[in-house]
Amino acid sequence: MTKANSYCYKQLYRGGFTLINFFKYNWQVRDEWFEWCNQLSNEELIKERTGGVGSILYTLFHIIDVEYSWVRGIQGKEDIVVGFAHYDTLERVKSLSDRFRNEIAEFLKKNLDELKEKAVCVAWDEDKYTVEEILHHIIAHEIHHIGQLSVWSREIELNPVPANFIGRKFKSIHSY
Repeated sequence: MTKANSYCYKQLYRGGFTLINFFKYNWQVRDEWFEWCNQLSNEELIKERTGGVGSILYTLFHIIDVEYSWVRGIQGKEDIVVGFAHYDTLERVKSLSDRFRNEIAEFLKKNLDELKEKAVCVAWDEDKYTVEEILHHIIAHEIHHIGQLSVWSREIELNPVPANFIGRKFKSIHSY
């Protein structure tokens, strides 16, 4: 890490804009859900369920797609529409998650404190939002859908992935 990047990273935490840990939390929990899903058949993963966005696999895909779209929007980049039909297996959705995460991590390594008040417009919404609002939304969105996965896991009589934030050890953002 360069001296300038190290300074920016430290400033991010001094400024109280500590959302990076929540991204790392979400990514860690998401990876644990991918591991959890290995015990299920593809039929069980794509089975339509009550509530949420429909199925376990589509929920994971949806989380990834939304996160990536919003981060691209913050950067002023065009949204890349990703079709679920091309990512209809656990392995493909996990691969998509890993690929997009690397790009998102590069963005998160920047000094976000300088961006947090920046107004952002995206093609799929008429309103403007600050970068800080969007990052909070991305985090809350994933946590919401992970809660739905927990409900479904109990419905099929399996224990969900633990959701506790306390006691987790996170990888450095620079390891992505």
